[in-house]
Amino acid sequence: MATAGVATLGFFIALEIAARHYDVPGPITSQAREVIFAPKSGFLLYASMALMMVVLTWRQRFIAIGTAIGIDVVFVLVRWVFDIRTTDGHPFGNGALWVILGCAVIAVTRRTGRERVLLLKGVGLSLLLVAGRKTGDAWLLITAKTRPTVLDQYLATADHALGNPSWLVGRLVRATSPIGPHVLDFVYVQLAVAAVVIALYQLRNVAAERRFPSHHLVRTFLVIGLLGPGIYMIFPVVGPIFAYGTGAFGTGGGHWALANLWPDVPPPLTTPHAMLYDQITPRNCMPSLHTAWATAIFIHSRKGPRILRFAGTFWLISTLGATLGFGYHYGVDLIAGVVFVLTIEAALRSQERGWDRSGILLVTYGVTVFAALLLSYRYLPMEMATYRWVSGPLLILAMISVIQGYVWTTRTWEPKAVAARQPEPQPELV
Repeated sequence: MATAGVATLGFFIALEIAARHYDVPGPITSQAREVIFAPKSGFLLYASMALMMVVLTWRQRFIAIGTAIGIDVVFVLVRWVFDIRTTDGHPFGNGALWVILGCAVIAVTRRTGRERVLLLKGVGLSLLLVAGRKTGDAWLLITAKTRPTVLDQYLATADHALGNPSWLVGRLVRATSPIGPHVLDFVYVQLAVAAVVIALYQLRNVAAERRFPSHHLVRTFLVIGLLGPGIYMIFPVVGPIFAYGTGAFGTGGGHWALANLWPDVPPPLTTPHAMLYDQITPRNCMPSLHTAWATAIFIHSRKGPRILRFAGTFWLISTLGATLGFGYHYGVDLIAGVVFVLTIEAALRSQERGWDRSGILLVTYGVTVFAALLLSYRYLPMEMATYRWVSGPLLILAMISVIQGYVWTTRTWEPKAVAARQPEPQPELV
C-alpha cells in the first residue's frame, strides 16, 4: 500500500513538471486552485466526498454533508458580495473538498491504528478520483502540445469496414434534437458521477466491516485513466467532428478540418496520410476511454439490484450513442475501448485472486487482440475498407471473442454455492 502511494505521488509530481514544461496547469495545481476558486465540477467533488463517507458512521456523514453545504453557502455569499462571477465551472463544490481535506487532518491528528488507516484510505480514494480527472485534463493538453500530426484519416478509412457508424449515429442524434442531444450530453459529462453511484453500492459495508473490498470499480476507473493516455500518445486522433468539419454539434475543426463532411457525407475512400492539426484539440480518441469507463460501469453493476443493472445498461448504451453521435469517436475506437477495459478488468481480478493459468491466458489474449487492432488500423486501413464484408465481421468477432473469453473465465472464478446436506432418514419408532 505504501509503495503504491509513493508511486502514485511520484507520477502526479512528474506529470505536474511535464505540464509546467508545456505551460499548462498540472493536476496538483488544478486541484489546489479549487480550494478557493470555483471548481470545474462541483458534482464530481460531492461524489468524491460521498465515496469518502463510506468509512464514516451515519452521524458523521450527516455532519460532513452539513459542513460541506454550509461552506459552499459561505463561498456563494462571498462571491455575490464581491461580484465574483463564476464563468468556468460550478459555483459549488469547494465545501466538499474542504471536508475531504479536513477528514485527512482529523485522521492524522485524532485517529490511531486501524481507524486512522481506514479514514486515510477513504480520503485517498476520494482524492484519487478527483486527481484522476485532473490528471486526464493535463494529459489531454500534453497530447495536443506534443503530437502535431494526427492519424484520423487512417481510422476514417478503417471505419468503412463498419459502415461509418459515427456518420450514421450523428444523423440520428441530430434528428432527435433538442431532447436527444441534451440527454446524451448529460450522460457523457457525468460519467464519473455514475461510477461513484456503483462504487457506493460496492463499498456500502465498509463502515460496518471496517475494511475495503479487495476489488471495486474505482480501481478499474483509475487504471483506465492511467494507461489510456499513453495509447493517445502512440496513436493520436482528434475525432470525426474535428477532422471532418463542423458537423451538427460543437465548433468542429474549423480551417484545420480536412473537409466539412460530418455527419452528412461519409469520407471518401482514399489513401490515408497523417495530417497536421492545432495544438489545442486533445488527441483522445484511440481507444475510446469513455467506452471503456462505461463498459466498466456495466460490468460492475451486474451484481447490484435491478435498478443498478438497468442504470449500468442505460449508461453504456447512452455513452456509446454520445461518443458516436457527437462525432467524438469512430466506430473502431469503441471496439478497441471494449477490448482495452476487459483486459484491464481481467488483470485486476487476476491480481486480486492470485495469478493462475486462466488469468494469464485471458490477459495475454486481450493484449494480443488490442495490439492487433491498433496495428491493423494503422497499416491495413485500405485493405479493411476495400474488403469491408470480411474485415467488418472480423473486427466484431475479435471483440466478441474477448467478451466471451472474459465471461467464460470469470464465471469459473466465482465461488461455487455449496448445497446444504440433507439429513439422512431415520427409522421410525414403533
